[in-house]
Amino acid sequence: MNYDIIGDIHGHADALEALLCDLGYRHRGGAWRHPDRRALFVGDFIDRGPKQVEAVQIVRRMVDAGSALAVMGNHEFNAIAWFLPDPANPGEYLRTHHSARYGAKNRHQHQAFLAEVEGTSLHEELVNWFLTLPLYLDLPDLRVVHACWHTAALGYLTPYLTEQRCLTPETMVMACREPESEAEKDAPGMTVFKAVEAVLKGIEVALPPPHVFHDKDGIARSRVRVRWWDNDSSTYRKAAMLPEDLRRELPEEPVPAHTLVGHDRGKPVFVGHYWQSGSPELLSDKVACVDYSVAKGGKLVAYRWDGEPTLDARKLHWMRG
Repeated sequence: MNYDIIGDIHGHADALEALLCDLGYRHRGGAWRHPDRRALFVGDFIDRGPKQVEAVQIVRRMVDAGSALAVMGNHEFNAIAWFLPDPANPGEYLRTHHSARYGAKNRHQHQAFLAEVEGTSLHEELVNWFLTLPLYLDLPDLRVVHACWHTAALGYLTPYLTEQRCLTPETMVMACREPESEAEKDAPGMTVFKAVEAVLKGIEVALPPPHVFHDKDGIARSRVRVRWWDNDSSTYRKAAMLPEDLRRELPEEPVPAHTLVGHDRGKPVFVGHYWQSGSPELLSDKVACVDYSVAKGGKLVAYRWDGEPTLDARKLHWMRG
């Protein structure tokens, strides 16, 4: 089977349909289909864009028709957590609606989806469908995960997942229990929260004091995502997922050993999540990110995989949002 791995959609249904059409898919029998290919979606179907429900339903109908497979993104995870009550806090939810610190921020991030579904039966229906999305796909010759193929985290999570590698409502509760301190968050060892964070959001580390960097909005940040796939990224300067000029300001001190995930040079891995920009390119000859920021005026990207064990940047294909 040949696959088209499609990046984060974020409610941009029109861009998705244009990309599918350009890739040779046609709408037949209620779903987009290809005569000899299958789509693989890396998650993040919702939030930000203009056609939330339509984007989800395109993917859902393709999955139901067998013309696609899909994994969960962190935005689907957040949508489930927003909807599910917190059993330890009556009147509150796993993703808080009401706290002074996070409630308004959480609603703002999720508002585009809520504007289309809040207060309707469709809201619960779509949340229940999100719970059917596996955290990852480990196919015979390739792997798909939203943010990070973390072998230890995936192994740790196995007893907490269904046979289809999906989260349960009970596991969602554990996955939403954030450590109380930064030190606990960065300590070695797994919890359900840490493992799900790694898989759906990637690996993030605290910078050694007093180092900080300023993001695109000018906000000082003391934590940074790392290039988990890069087996040579052993120091903060090499590992940080930052533009080159900002990376040069970081120290050549080793990152904590437990953050060195790497890639085993086996099956290719496809991810989304990272809001890449510019001309699409591979992360390595074994790892491709297909998220090129369609929700920020970027591109909706696909990789056309035909069985090759080593990836080829010429097989990246895209449409502008």
